[in-house]
Amino acid sequence: MGGGTSSYEELEDTDLILLWGSNARNAHPIMFHRMLRGRRNGAKLVVVDPRRSASASFADLWLGVDVGSDIALANAMGREIIAAGLHNEYFIGHATVGFEDYAANVEPYTAERAASITGVPAEAIIDLAHLFATSERAQLCWTLGITEHHNAADNVFALINLALLCGHVGRYGSGLAPLRGQNNVQGGGDMGALPNRLPGFTELTDEAGRRRFEETWGVTVPPDIGWHLSEMFEAMEDRRLRSLYIVGENPADSEADVAHARRVLADLEFLVVQDIFLTATAQLADVVLPAAASFAETTGTVTSSERRVQLVRAAVSPPGEARDDLAIVFALARQLGHDWGEPDAKAVWDELRSLSRFHAGMSYPRLEALGGIRWPCPDEEHPGSQLLHGRLWADPLEGPRVPFVPVQWEAPLDELDEEYPIRLTTGRRLDSFNTGVQSGSFASPLRRQEALDVCAGDARRLGIAEGEVVRVVSRRGAVEAPVRFDPDLTEGLAFLTFHFPDQVDTNLLVPDDWDPLSGTAGFKATAVRIEPLAR
Repeated sequence: MGGGTSSYEELEDTDLILLWGSNARNAHPIMFHRMLRGRRNGAKLVVVDPRRSASASFADLWLGVDVGSDIALANAMGREIIAAGLHNEYFIGHATVGFEDYAANVEPYTAERAASITGVPAEAIIDLAHLFATSERAQLCWTLGITEHHNAADNVFALINLALLCGHVGRYGSGLAPLRGQNNVQGGGDMGALPNRLPGFTELTDEAGRRRFEETWGVTVPPDIGWHLSEMFEAMEDRRLRSLYIVGENPADSEADVAHARRVLADLEFLVVQDIFLTATAQLADVVLPAAASFAETTGTVTSSERRVQLVRAAVSPPGEARDDLAIVFALARQLGHDWGEPDAKAVWDELRSLSRFHAGMSYPRLEALGGIRWPCPDEEHPGSQLLHGRLWADPLEGPRVPFVPVQWEAPLDELDEEYPIRLTTGRRLDSFNTGVQSGSFASPLRRQEALDVCAGDARRLGIAEGEVVRVVSRRGAVEAPVRFDPDLTEGLAFLTFHFPDQVDTNLLVPDDWDPLSGTAGFKATAVRIEPLAR
C-alpha cells in the first residue's frame, strides 16, 4: 500500500515541519494553512527548495538546494545524525533492517561534500540534521519537487531513510506526508489505476489475490503487469500501442517533450477521449465522450492525501449530452456485450469494500455520518486509522521490519554545459491549475501573463531587460517568453509554469527521461540557454 502516514491535524500539533521540494503556499494552499497553524502553535517550519518560494517566505529556515541534488543533502543529513549519535537506536534496532548498509552508504557524504553538490552551506546542513533528529515530533512533507525527476523513487527513499533513522514515523505528530499533485490522485491509485495493482492494493502477481477478483468478476484476471504512462508513449512510438482511451487527462499539453507526445498521439489508429472539456488532447481524438464534472455532477467517493475517503454527491445534472463517467463505462460495456445493469455508484463501492480489507468498514452511511474515514478501516466497528505504521512501536513488533534503502546521488540527466548553462525548473502558481484547462476559463486578480522568471544577475550577464521577449532553447525545442526578474531566484536558475501552453508552451523544453520505478518524467531539471531575440 502507499499513502501518507499522518493525518492533516498532526501538522498543527508537531514540533517540526520539513517541507521538501514543495511550494505548498501556491500548490496546496489549504494544507499550507494547516502548516502555518502548526507554526503558530510552536512548530519550526523548514523549507528545502531551489527557489525562495512563497512557502519559504514563511519559514524559520530555507535551504536553497540545487535542482536534483536532494539525495546528496538527505544522505549528508543522515551521516551527520549518525556521527553525532542522534539516531534513534531503539527504533532502528526494534523495527528496521539494513541500518549498517545505510550507514556505510552515507559515510562519504560529509557536510562539506554535500555543500559542493547542493549549494547549501555545510553549517546549514548540520543545523537541519540536528534539528530533525532532536525534534520530539517531525512531519516530513514533499511533493513534485522530489518526484518529478529521473530518480524520483530514490529521492523518496532518501527521505524515508531519514524518518526511519530518527523514528519519525508511526507516532502521533511524526510522519511522512507526500502531498498529492491533483485531487483524488490517492484515490485513483487505491482503486487500482496503476499498472501493477488491482483495487485495494492487491498485487497483480498475487495469485490468491487475483482469485478473489476473478470469483467476483467471473473473468480471468491476467497476471501481466501493464505499462505506466511513460512506457505507453514509448509503445506508441514503435506501434506496439495503436489505440488509446484517455479519461480526464490532457497529455497533449501536460507530457514532457510534448512535441513527441503530440506526434505519437496524432499517429494512433484510434483515440477516444472522455473529458469535461474539449482539451488539446480531445481535439486529436476520433471519438470524444463528454463527461460530467466529478465535484458537482456525480456521486461517488474521493480520497485525500491523508487517506480520508469522503462522499461526493451530485448537486446538479450534467449539461447537454454529458454523462457521469460511470454511466459512460457501463454503456460502453453493454455495447461490448457485457450488461452490468444500471450504473450505481454505491453498488460499485460496496463491491470494492468486499474486495479491499482497507475499505471494508467504509459503508456509505458511515462515510456520511463521520464526514469521511481514513483507511485502513477493516470493519464497520473500526473508526478508521489516523496514522499508519503504529505497529512499528508495538512490543513485541507486529509484522515485518521496515528496510532502509541506501541510495546514491546522481546529477540530472539533462546536463548543464556551455551550450545549455541555465537550469530551468517548472511549477505552479496559486491562481492556476495544471495545463490551465479548468482555471484558464475564469479571470483571477492574481493572474499575470506567463513569463520566464530569472534573477537580475543572469539578465545583466545575458544583456536582457525585464519585459523583453527572449527565446528559451533546450535540447528538445524552443519557446519565446517575456522576462520577469525574480529576486528569489539564484543565479543559473530559471522558472516557468505549464499553465499557459497557448502563451508559452513550456513542456516543449522538458526532457522525457523517466524514473524506472515510478515512470515519472524529469519535469524539474531542464538544461536551457536564453537568447535575446534580434533587436
